[in-house]
Amino acid sequence: MNATLLNKLRQRKRRILRRIENRPGPERERPMIAANNIQYELADRVQGLAAGGIGAMLLVARRTGLINDIDGRLHLLKRHLPYHESDHVLNIAFNIVAGGHRLEHLELLRNDEVYLNALGAQRIPDPTTAGDFCRRFGMGDVLELMDAINEARLRVWNQQPEEFFKEAIIDADGTVVGTDAGCKEGVDLAYNGVWGYHPLVVSLANTQEPLFLVNRSGNRPSHEMAASFINQAAALCRRAGFRSFLFRGDTDFTQTKHLDRWDSAGDIRFIFGIDAHPKLVGLAEQLPEAAYSYLERPERPLQTVPRQRPERHKARIVRERGFETIHTEEEMVAEFKYRPVACKRDYRVIVLRKRLATEKGQLRLFEKYRYFFFITNDRELTAQEVVLTAGQRCNQENLVSQLKNGVHALTTPVDNLVSNWAYMVMSSLAWSLKAWTALLVPETPRHVQKHRAEKKTLLGMEFRTFCAAMIQMPCQIVRGSRRLVYRLLSWNPWQGVFLRLVERLNGAWLC
Repeated sequence: MNATLLNKLRQRKRRILRRIENRPGPERERPMIAANNIQYELADRVQGLAAGGIGAMLLVARRTGLINDIDGRLHLLKRHLPYHESDHVLNIAFNIVAGGHRLEHLELLRNDEVYLNALGAQRIPDPTTAGDFCRRFGMGDVLELMDAINEARLRVWNQQPEEFFKEAIIDADGTVVGTDAGCKEGVDLAYNGVWGYHPLVVSLANTQEPLFLVNRSGNRPSHEMAASFINQAAALCRRAGFRSFLFRGDTDFTQTKHLDRWDSAGDIRFIFGIDAHPKLVGLAEQLPEAAYSYLERPERPLQTVPRQRPERHKARIVRERGFETIHTEEEMVAEFKYRPVACKRDYRVIVLRKRLATEKGQLRLFEKYRYFFFITNDRELTAQEVVLTAGQRCNQENLVSQLKNGVHALTTPVDNLVSNWAYMVMSSLAWSLKAWTALLVPETPRHVQKHRAEKKTLLGMEFRTFCAAMIQMPCQIVRGSRRLVYRLLSWNPWQGVFLRLVERLNGAWLC
């Protein structure tokens, strides 16, 4: 970053820190929020854009080769009058990045002259045209689109340090996407009584990126097609240079007929939940008590200074009203060898035994044991470490939640299964752009620890927080003969990171 930009950032930071400093002073007679005589005018020449970070997202898409990959692989339009396939894909992704939640919100953007100028576009597709584009997809076209996105993903991974490639942790999970519409082809009744679709999400836990997203009818089981896409995810990570792999999934993803093949690969570990069927429960109950040891879960580090715990009002109300509750009294782990029916070799099965107490008000009714099982080919981790590692898979549920509620990617705006699948993939690209933005933030040797902490924070941000920090920055859009200038009009603590990223994207690319 050049000295002029750095000095401006420091000045703005000092100015706002002086302004918000909590200095003692006399009691105020008026409220702090006291603006009056507020009026609005239309600007004559100055053009401003609220989502000023959208230009950086376009830079990421272009410099990673994503635009060329999409246009080179997707051939859905016979003639490009006026749009290319990449225009449609980025139009849907940028709608979400810029704050839209629905396909209809494209109408607001296409009528925003400043937004069009910021992207260098004469016009962008309207919601009806975007929906028609989704309906052009066949199953093979959606797979080609995911492959195109993953080709750009490989280039982003190629910029990471050597330790990034130590192990790829691949998670798989299914989620129900409900809809009240009765005319959408492919909807069906899911296991939980909800009408809709049942997408499969295969992700890289290291960066929380969705590698493959597969839409399925609502009545399909969670594990359907999971092994195939887990294999494709492993092949993608192997191309990137990852040296080992860990597959994880809950009890619906045990995949016993594939375990021998994965174990024979030599560089693949797996930890899957396995259903507590009577045979496994019987084996766990036959173990001597000495085979069990207490599970010690690590305490969460304090984010603030230690302070007195607040009163648990919910627990108090539950006791007072005599509601029936279940509490975990203790957790113990043990292990034994087990050979699933579809396998030709033995594997470790870790049993987690929980002693649960059922209470009503202040009266304890009874206690019972409940068993949870995990199957793994890892011979080095302790039983406790296997359970804790399997529990970390729950972070994928946060990713699914973000795709549903933050990105609004897992929605059904079109009229059939494949077109909605295409929309899910295109809109989830917004989340991938967020992850790529974090991964491409440069690290300078002088501040390597600070910069890595910033990258980790960006990767872990919720989507809305990321947009507030890196996208919703008011900018003046200035068009020159040979350049397009985004002039930042305000300051926030992430602008230094943002400007370092833009400087890298505009500089030499190290592919």
